Amino acid sequence: MNDTTTPSIEHFAELLDTCAREARELPQIDPENRLGLDEAYAIQAASIRRRIARGERRVGVKMGFTSRAKMLQMGLSDVIWGRLSSSMQVEEGTAIDFSRFVHPRCEPELAFVLKKPLAGDVTGPEALAAVEAIAPALEIIDSRYQDFKFTLPEVIADNASSSAFVVGPWSDPRRVDFGNLGLTLNIDGRVAQVGSTAALLGHPLRSLVAAARLSAAAGEPLQAGWIVMAGGATPAEWIRPGQYVSVEMEKLGQAGFHLKG
Repeated sequence: MNDTTTPSIEHFAELLDTCAREARELPQIDPENRLGLDEAYAIQAASIRRRIARGERRVGVKMGFTSRAKMLQMGLSDVIWGRLSSSMQVEEGTAIDFSRFVHPRCEPELAFVLKKPLAGDVTGPEALAAVEAIAPALEIIDSRYQDFKFTLPEVIADNASSSAFVVGPWSDPRRVDFGNLGLTLNIDGRVAQVGSTAALLGHPLRSLVAAARLSAAAGEPLQAGWIVMAGGATPAEWIRPGQYVSVEMEKLGQAGFHLKG
């Protein structure tokens, strides 16, 4: 997309940022699938820079398509990733206004918080050594595209559909074997999805290793204090005003939020 008649990276970034901020949908920006992945990530980065310019802070990274089946379905050989900013973090147990979103869904995740920087090609043990704590978490995904219809580059440009996240109590990762923890996604106390942390590339640490590699390649290495959302451990569920959404994770506890209309 480099001819003179094509809208610029900044144009798409402004469009997606405005729609995310105003919680309104827009038509696909690249229905003919002409965007390359590098261009899509450039749009995402430019969109997040607009948030930072408004006073938000970078607080971490989210990983996407961490299911092997989903990667195969999308024709991918690698995961995708997005950026987390301070306005996206919601205090556990509080209420989120539905008006923040267009057509939100929620998925249960494992979250890491780092105690030191982590960058480049690292091993699982090296990644674990950089982790301060782990926690059960929820991510609200909310594509800004009409009818939740998009190409792979479009979803990357739209910050991998990430909109908000909630993190539960932190635990010492050296005291819990978190490679295969059972979990449930619950809506109003009823189980909506059942899964395991093993769904995250076979072990959540592999997701953190990928985050270190991809973020460093983009010139934004993982920093101490950053949160890394390891990816959805089950299919996402549609959520609606009035619901209480929670994750219950073996050995790590629970996290939840109310969705008010």
